[in-house]
Formats: sequence, C-alpha cells, structure tokens
Amino acid sequence: MKDSDLAARILQVVTAADYAPLKAKALFARLKLGREQYPAFRQQLKRLIQMGRVVRGRGHTIRPAEPFATVVGIYRRAPTGHGYVRPHAVDGAPQAADVFVRADRAGDAATGDEVLVRILRPASKTRDAVGEIIQVLERATRTFVGTYLEREGQGFVRVDGNVFTHSIAVGDPGAKGARPGDKVVIEMLRFPTPEERGEGVITEVLGPLHQPGVDTLTIIRAFGLPDTFPPEVIAEARQVASQFEDAPLQGREDFTDELVVTIDPPDAKDFDDAVSVSVDPKTRHWILSVHVADVGTFVRPGGALDQEARRRGTSVYLPQKVLPMFPEVLSNGLASLQEGKIRLVKTVRLEYTPHLQKGVASFHNAAIRNRRRFTYEQVQAVLDELERREQAGWSATRVVAEPVGDVAPELVALIRRMRDLARLLRHKRLRRGALELEMPETVLDYDDQGRICGAHYAAHTFSHRIIEEFMLAANEAVAEYLTAHGVPFLRRVHPPPNLDKLAAFAHFAALLGYPLRRPQDRFELQRVLRETADKPERAAIHYALLRSLKQAVYSPIAEEHYALALRNYCHFTSPIRRYPDLQVHRQLDRLLRRKKPMTNRDELIALGDHCSKMERRAELAERELVKLKVLTYLSERIGQRFDAIITGVADYGFYAQAEQFPAEGLVHISSLLDDYYWYDPDSYTLQGQRTGRRFRLGDRVRVEVARVDLVRRLLDFRLAGNESDNTDGTVSTGKGRNLQRFERSRRRKASDPDEDEA
Repeated sequence: MKDSDLAARILQVVTAADYAPLKAKALFARLKLGREQYPAFRQQLKRLIQMGRVVRGRGHTIRPAEPFATVVGIYRRAPTGHGYVRPHAVDGAPQAADVFVRADRAGDAATGDEVLVRILRPASKTRDAVGEIIQVLERATRTFVGTYLEREGQGFVRVDGNVFTHSIAVGDPGAKGARPGDKVVIEMLRFPTPEERGEGVITEVLGPLHQPGVDTLTIIRAFGLPDTFPPEVIAEARQVASQFEDAPLQGREDFTDELVVTIDPPDAKDFDDAVSVSVDPKTRHWILSVHVADVGTFVRPGGALDQEARRRGTSVYLPQKVLPMFPEVLSNGLASLQEGKIRLVKTVRLEYTPHLQKGVASFHNAAIRNRRRFTYEQVQAVLDELERREQAGWSATRVVAEPVGDVAPELVALIRRMRDLARLLRHKRLRRGALELEMPETVLDYDDQGRICGAHYAAHTFSHRIIEEFMLAANEAVAEYLTAHGVPFLRRVHPPPNLDKLAAFAHFAALLGYPLRRPQDRFELQRVLRETADKPERAAIHYALLRSLKQAVYSPIAEEHYALALRNYCHFTSPIRRYPDLQVHRQLDRLLRRKKPMTNRDELIALGDHCSKMERRAELAERELVKLKVLTYLSERIGQRFDAIITGVADYGFYAQAEQFPAEGLVHISSLLDDYYWYDPDSYTLQGQRTGRRFRLGDRVRVEVARVDLVRRLLDFRLAGNESDNTDGTVSTGKGRNLQRFERSRRRKASDPDEDEA
C-alpha cells in the first residue's frame, strides 16, 4: 500500500466518531493489514505524530489531534504572491476547504509541494481558513525552466509562470554556455523564501525562445515529460513486433469479412478503435460492434514495455509533437488498426431493440480488417449529403444507392446506420440526465515553414458525436460486465459536485439571465446548457459549470460518473494511449479465458492515483504549450483587434475571451480612461461613477492586444479605438483613481492576513 494511502487509512480510523483510543498494535490490528505492513504502519504513524495529525495520549494510546491544529495538503501559489493549500482528502470524509496562506507565511514552499500547514484562523461561512506553512514534506519538483539573464556580473534565471516572485541566482555568468535570453533548465539548490533569493544550477541550455522547437522543449522539460524511450523498451517492442507480425489468429473470432471502419482526425497516427453497425433482418435489432486494439497481446505484464507505459500513464499530444505511451513500432504500427491490415482486437458487440432497450452484450478476442480509414471531415461530408438527399425527398433505398464522392454505396449505408443509432443513443443519454459540457478545442494554424500563422476553434460536428456515443456505450458495457462478475478494475469516476458550488453556479447563471430553481437537478443544468448553446455567454456558462464540478479520476471504488449519469463506467477504448484502458483489457481478457482476475485493491488504488496525476500533467502541458504558442503569435501583433465576450469581472478589471480566436486577456481597470469604475461583486459588474457605463459578464466588447508577457504567460487587452479615451485627448482623472484604488487594494491584501482575497 502506498504511504499516503496508509496514512489516510490511519486517520480515517482515528478520527471516526466511534473510535476509542487504542495502542499502536491494537490500532494496527483494527486496520486488518498483513503482518508485512507493520513496519510501514509504524513509520506512517510516527510521521503523523510529528506532523501533529495524531497524538500519543495517556497509556501510549493514539488519539486524534485537536481540530484546526494542522493539515497536510498541496500548495498552490497565486499570481499575487499569496497561496492556497488544498488539504488531502481522506476516504469517507468530505473535502476540507482550501487554506489561504499569505506570501510571507509560505516559507520556501513552491507550487505543487506537499506541505504541513498550521491553522491560524479556522474557516467560517464567509471566510476561508488562514494558515502558515511550517514544513515542506515533499517537493513536487526541483527542476524548473526559465529565461537566463545577467545583472552586475552575476547570472540569474527568471522561472516561467508565477512559481517564484524573484529570479533565481545561478552563479557565474555564461554557465553551460548560456546567453541572455536563452531558455534554460535549472535544478534548485535552495528554494527562495520571502527573505532570501533562491539558488540553483543550470543543467541544460535549450536556446532562444523564438528558435523553432524551443517552446515545445521548454514545456517538455518544465513538466518533466519523458521524450525518449530506454533502449530495453525499444528492444522489447521490436522483438514483439517481429514475433507477432505474421502470427495466426490463434482461436480468435474472425470478423475480417465484416464492414469495419475507423473515424479519426486527419493528423491521427494511432488508430485504436474501429466500429461497425448493422441491423438484424429478422428482429430489426441494432447490432453495434466496437473493436479496440488488443494491446495487451503485445505487452507482457511487468516487462520493460509495461513498466515504461505504466510510468508514463498516458500519451501526451502536444502541438506538432506526440509523446506516445508505447514506442511507435507498436502505437503507430502493429497495434494500430490501419486500413487494409488484419489486426487483433477486443470486440464489444451490443444489441439494442428498435426502442433502444439493451439486448445481448458479448465480448470477444477477435481479428478485423479495417475497410476504410475515415476522417471526421469526410464522414461529415457524407452526413451532409445524406441530409440533402433526404430533404429533397429521395426514397430510403435511393438515398444510399449512390456513392458520395469516392465513398461507395455500402459505406454510405453504414454511415447512415451509424448516424441513426448514435442519435438514439444520445437522446437516451440526455433523458437519463447526462450533461454535455463542450469546451472548444484550440487548433493552431501553421505556414509552410511550420511557424504558427493563426489559430481557431475546432468544429465539433455530428461525425464526432457518432464516435463519442459508440465509445461511451462500449465503456459502459465493459464496466457493467466486470462489475457483474465481481472483478475489481480501474473505473472512471466523477464524484457528484459540492452543493455549495452548485448554488454559486446558480447565482452566476441567474446574473446572466438563466435562473435555476434547483441547481442540484441535472435536468435544470441541462436546460441552461441547452439554452446557452448558441449564445455569446455560452463559454462563460460552460466554464463556470465545469469549475463547479469535481475532476474525474481513476479509482477501483464503485462510484458514479456524475456528468454521464452512469453508475458503472470505465475507459476501455484507448489502450494505445491510456494505461487504465490496458488494465481493464487485462481483467476482461482473464474473464474471457476463464482465468481468475487480479484482485489487489490497494495496488489498484495506487495505480488509479498515479494515472490520474499523469493525465492531469499531460492536459496541463498541452494547454500550456498551446497558450505559449498563441501568446508568441500575439506578441508580434500588438494592436490586433477582436470581438470578445466578458468572461470574468473583478475589482481590478475584467477578462475577455475573443469570439473567433482562442485567447483570453485582462482589460485592466487602469486602462479605462473615461470614468472612475466601481465594482459590484453581487452582479459581477464594473460601473462608471459619472457615465453609468457598465461592463458585465456576458457583455460583448471590442478589444485589442495591449501587452504580452511570455515569461508569466499573461495577455493584456485594452478596449479598442477610442472607447475608453477622452474626446479632448487628456487623461481622465478616472484612470488615476482606478489605478490608485488597484494599488491600494494590492498593498492591503499583501499585508492583511484576514483580507478576503482567499
């Protein structure tokens, strides 16, 4: 069992309402652990005592510490310099509120560190808890990426983002051949405190930021992403490929004559799922077949390939670069369901009545031959033509009797069946209360030299929904099958949201004109999402609801998936790029072969926690690199104008999201020159004292790029043209008063531990 999980188990027992103080050995017996875990138990118990979470009482009995004494959690530093600690969750207990930590009480903690916090003021209904960090228990990392500079004969590195307030000293100038302006990697020797500058050493020089590829390498190093495979992993992959290339089907179901296709983005390299839809001519039942690459056939548990894939947890999809979970000889070759190739798969075959009642679900070790590799755009073109033909009054037979471009009639008919079944599945899913949160995906545009020349939002068409619905159905079916057989597996869990956060979202939505009577009602949430689907405030509503929900994680604990409104759910359909899917494949395979599945629940808990963290790291890295590339593009286009929607309002200004370009920036209150603006937190509004002009959530504004800070990853907008200028060309007293108020607020928050910034 992982140390943190063991500590959590101890705390859960000791803080339970029915707990009577026990000595250490009796407490260990209460936990029902194996004898071999006793040394680890003693070590974690000692650590909890040192941390102040538990105490030794009379007769050497173990007792819970006084409430609000200390907590352990993960520290996050805000751009203001202050920070927050999110306490660790303990099984069976609600998530504790964040603890606000003032900058001068954070010690040498950095974002992501596990810390011990002494509570100075407990949380109340109106204020967060306030504390001070008394110990850093575990560093998130000692490696950072930043920009090298020289000052007064010394070398320094300004670390990217808001991790540290001041630059880090790195000794003699020109270390490792670094030049001012170069991006470098440093290892921290001494973390900075409010009183002392940090000290580090340069370990790698990446080169100037504007040099091709340096931005990508910067993100790879900053997030600690593995970008090469060890030699033993490559060797095993090649050995497996040579062994299985011409292997027979070995007793598998032979589906190679069925009409099977893949649908993926045009730049996809690995194809791990294929689909087919037919209708039984006798019963008129739908038959959906989802075929998923059988990666487990090629990856031996505990081997070099398996250990490396487990360490990575997921593939990472960066702009113009993929860091695969498996070497390409597998991910882009032997395991990829390429067009015209016979490939080994795990098949889920689902039967539905015409009214979409579930029929027989069967699972197979099988082989297929992908008839055609489609892109989403190609399938959408067929769907559009089908709709045109149907609206023109063509007969059902004639609609699919003629090809669409180079798509043969039998494939046109398949795509129509896929469309019709996907519509029914989606309708059923929404009827049970599933939520559809659509976060627009950023697509970068490149010129012939591979340089970014623009960006836009990806279109999300019904061709995407077809695959989404089929993958959801297969994932649910596998989870139900494993659950029915009592097999432990890594579920995809999405816990229900906190009711207070839903209430806050309801207040937010009401301000934009979308009241909710019962925000805990899924169908009320559905209604708001549906009503804002084509409105300017869509982004603000969808992001606000997303922030009010908890994160989905991997866990063997049988909890629901809130957003999908499913009791049993898992990830099964992407084993090439997600390790949890491979774990599910292995459990299913053992059932199909009538072998006993693995049942180590504690190991699954630890694996789920690791995979969840790796997934989050990959998502953050991709988002950060996209943001860096977009900001780099805008840094050369100061003054470029956009139509935008106000997505956030604060006393220091408002945030605006460009409508047709993936960029969000701050319009600082000091740039509003025409009046003195005061902030109404109840209505999320900035209003001019003299003119009455208002800036509210959801309002449309015209903005232009004012400033780009590539180091801190910040974008500043200003209102375009003369919208905020005086007609006589003089500076309004409003600007000075706005700026003075902002500076006063910033100084006050920096010095007052009880300020409501938390």
